[in-house]
Amino acid sequence: MIEYINKNKNMFTASSGILTAIGFASGLFGNVEIKNMLLLAASITGGIPIMLKAFQALRLRVFSIELLVIIAIAGALFIGEYTESSVVAFLFLFGAYLEARTLEKTRSSLKELMDLAPLEAEVLREGKAVTIPVEEVEIGDRVVLRSGSKVPVDGKILVGKAYINEAAVTGESVPASKSEGDWVYSGTLVDNGYIEFEAERIGDDTTFAKIIELVEEAQESKTSAEKFLNKFARYYTPAVIILSVIVYLITRNIRLSITFLVVACPGALVIGAPVSNVAGIGNGAKHGVLIKGGEVMERLSKVNAAVFDKTGTLTRGCPEVSSIAAFNGWNENELLGLAASAETISEHHLGQAIIKEAEARGIELSPVSNGEIIKGSGISVYAGNHKLLLGNRKLIKDNSISIPEDVLKSADKKEKDGNTVVFAAVDGKIAGLFAIMDQIREDAKSALENLRRNGIKKIVMLTGDNSQTARLIASQLNIDEVYAELMPQDKVGQVKKLKKEGYVVAMAGDGINDAPSIAAADIGFAMGKSGTDVSMETADVVLMADKLSQLSHAYVLSKATIKNMKQNTYFAVAVVFILLMGVLSGNVHLASGMFIHEASVLLVILNAMRLIGYKSA
Repeated sequence: MIEYINKNKNMFTASSGILTAIGFASGLFGNVEIKNMLLLAASITGGIPIMLKAFQALRLRVFSIELLVIIAIAGALFIGEYTESSVVAFLFLFGAYLEARTLEKTRSSLKELMDLAPLEAEVLREGKAVTIPVEEVEIGDRVVLRSGSKVPVDGKILVGKAYINEAAVTGESVPASKSEGDWVYSGTLVDNGYIEFEAERIGDDTTFAKIIELVEEAQESKTSAEKFLNKFARYYTPAVIILSVIVYLITRNIRLSITFLVVACPGALVIGAPVSNVAGIGNGAKHGVLIKGGEVMERLSKVNAAVFDKTGTLTRGCPEVSSIAAFNGWNENELLGLAASAETISEHHLGQAIIKEAEARGIELSPVSNGEIIKGSGISVYAGNHKLLLGNRKLIKDNSISIPEDVLKSADKKEKDGNTVVFAAVDGKIAGLFAIMDQIREDAKSALENLRRNGIKKIVMLTGDNSQTARLIASQLNIDEVYAELMPQDKVGQVKKLKKEGYVVAMAGDGINDAPSIAAADIGFAMGKSGTDVSMETADVVLMADKLSQLSHAYVLSKATIKNMKQNTYFAVAVVFILLMGVLSGNVHLASGMFIHEASVLLVILNAMRLIGYKSA
């Protein structure tokens, strides 16, 4: 029976409304007895689901809004005011229906994401293309994609070329060109082209599945305001019941006491903050920004200092080798082959640039052994019969290897030109220099300016790169402070220093070495597309398109969301206060009070829904 009532709540709402309307019509024709019978039936029909919910809440020792309403309906029936009882029952149910519909709309971004989830995949099995459910795709399967098909799992392209719409993952509507070696992500759509790729992440491990999970969890996470209002509602309802009894004892007016119960319902107050939170997080998801919950949204709105890693965050993260200088009898290609082989143990952008250059020159890579990644400095590895060190000056100095004066001058000149220099030492002697250039992101300057306009007081850059390159980039982006040649723990120290100075700090990075400083900040941003799983897990906000404009959007969105929450809260408090004054002065009656109450609930929802289409400047 209980399940039937819950499942058919809309039917009870419609029945209550129809019976009320017919009852009023009967009254117009002078059929008072029929009118009263119909309005009594409408009250009972509408009261059943309300009473059920109130009873379920009471079993959990929670005094719900439904309890106030059902007491008001029962009181109106007791004194024979069938008009008020039926109107209150119907309006409350109808208001709940409209709330559910509009709340569903605020969650539309998540629903749209889930609708994009692929159901089938075309894979090659025993040389033949077969279509299977996406759940049956296995790691290592060769997946076929044609124009118009959805990408079922994550993987790396083996053959072919295609333009893929990645809006579901990155928020970017312009299709991205993909070819051999590029990653494709589940939930994205092949605009045109043909590719075959190897399945590497399936099921819940795909990027798309993680996005849905993160957004679902985020929308359930509450701000401190929501937590307070939830606690407030527990004590508010019994307080209102006690006050209504006091009103009756003073006035001996049962109608006034019942009306007091109805208009004191804190519906708009309780729902105002959650709906703003859900709408704000939904907007972020639609724009490729994953904000991990209401608490994060709240903290983000208070940020006034932004800290950025350089490589892969302020720069594109796609550096290229601009020049190679070889010494001590080594030639360029020999040294490049050795260095690229060594860099296969590293995920660092600079190492990937060296590998890319070797592949472009057709140099075969050799197996390496005893590899060690020295965070913030470089790598140490054995390649063939040689011990190779690749990294910054600190790595070379820490290993007591002398750097000739002409090599230092060459390195200084390349750094002044904006290059990052990787030193190579073989068997304890300097063997060469790799000059690597990375371009500043196109949207970096405008994004940082937008952050300043909206409340960021200090912008800081932290990097393990050389100081000359760092200062050059900082000057181009008007960054306030720059700290170079830092180890991961040094970055953490700088973040903590800013926090001690009273700043609320956001840190943006994309590498494993950025994870500690991201965790140390009040708010951590990770570059999702090029970022590592570690930084994405550690971060509070993930930028799926690797665009700094998304970071500034997230910041401005957080301020708009918290402002929207406050608007809803102040409005709800004002409505309750005005209604109570109206009741006590005799200007607001039961039916009109219920109508105004439900209208206020809808208004706070509609106000929150503005966030769904919010766009930062």
